[in-house]
Amino acid sequence: MSGIERAFRDEYGRAVAVLVRLAGDVDLAEEAVQEAFAVAAERWPRDGTPPSPAGWLITTARNTLIDRHRREAARPGRQAEALLLHAPDEPAEEGPVPDDRLRLIFTCCHPALGESARIALTLRLLGGLTTGEIARAFLVSEATVAQRVVRAKAKIRHAGIPYRVPSDADLPGRLSSVLAVVYLIFNEGYLSGSGDPVRDDLCAEAVRLGRLLAELMPDEPEVLGLLALMLLIHSRRAARVTAGGSLVLLADQDRSLWDRDLIAEGQDLVRRCLRRNRPGPYQIQAAVNAVHSDAPTDWRQVVRLYDQHLALAPTPVVALHRAVAVAEVDGPAAALTLLDDLDLDGHHLFHAVRADLLRRLGRDEEAGHAYEAALARTENPAEREVLLRRLAQIAEAGPPTRRCPASGDRPT
Repeated sequence: MSGIERAFRDEYGRAVAVLVRLAGDVDLAEEAVQEAFAVAAERWPRDGTPPSPAGWLITTARNTLIDRHRREAARPGRQAEALLLHAPDEPAEEGPVPDDRLRLIFTCCHPALGESARIALTLRLLGGLTTGEIARAFLVSEATVAQRVVRAKAKIRHAGIPYRVPSDADLPGRLSSVLAVVYLIFNEGYLSGSGDPVRDDLCAEAVRLGRLLAELMPDEPEVLGLLALMLLIHSRRAARVTAGGSLVLLADQDRSLWDRDLIAEGQDLVRRCLRRNRPGPYQIQAAVNAVHSDAPTDWRQVVRLYDQHLALAPTPVVALHRAVAVAEVDGPAAALTLLDDLDLDGHHLFHAVRADLLRRLGRDEEAGHAYEAALARTENPAEREVLLRRLAQIAEAGPPTRRCPASGDRPT
């Protein structure tokens, strides 16, 4: 990966957040940052990558905005130029949200925007996710995501939604969307749809944002639940992928490689949530992962937790993960019956789980077709390697395996 590609992946969201704060306009900020990267593509190969790529990009983007305002004869443009000329590269933080990225996430999650549009816009601007990656997260087409982003920007512009630090009173009304954004950033890093099987940069950024949210809103149990969930899953990162890039399923992982400090912190947060007795989806998912952190996994407890999760959030994806747990308690036939009513044909994990259940029942031909359907729906190299390995096992008439790809090692 070149220095420019790495900088784009690591610094794009940060640069946009700072420029929006300076310019007060999302579109202008994004255009200026994109122009800065275009300049970098010309200069860095010749002059070398600067010591501080983020600072260089922010300064260049700010200068682009200044040049644009200078070309405007209107007085507001000159006033904006003066503000930009005297603004530091990274303005002092203030207000209840003490981080530029988190501040812009709260801004983009304005209640005037529909929830799907809020989340798509924020992921595109700040999460480091492409339109294709966002589409996979929502299980919709790239064109649909692109439309949502365009419409969200237009609504911000036409409704005159200002870029400002939300007040304390504004934060709770925007929280569910903010949590969804942070979680989707983590999910994409945890098992990326891009060329890298895992993107530790996205996972680390999501955990950082989760910690900031926990400091900002320590009395919100779902904030603590999300942080616990990410910490518990992230604790297994060293054991999840081999040196050759192969995905290691939860049951096969070397637990000595798990980060016990992160597990202890995550489990402590789960206990704090339980004491508050205000359950929510993130808290329940965190509790599931806390159970997986203790060997052997108590699958009956996992089923009970998913029962509670379905009562709060009756989605097909939650039902899919519950079926995986049911397979460990009542057998693959009982779990396979639960999949019949799930509308998840576009989701590769549905077909992968179904394939493993069929294989455990000795229905290898059907399992092979299901593995092929799963392969057609994922581009992640680590997941594809697992699916191809399962297909090869069927071809060799190997003994059935009891482990499903979803058995506790994929966020729901």
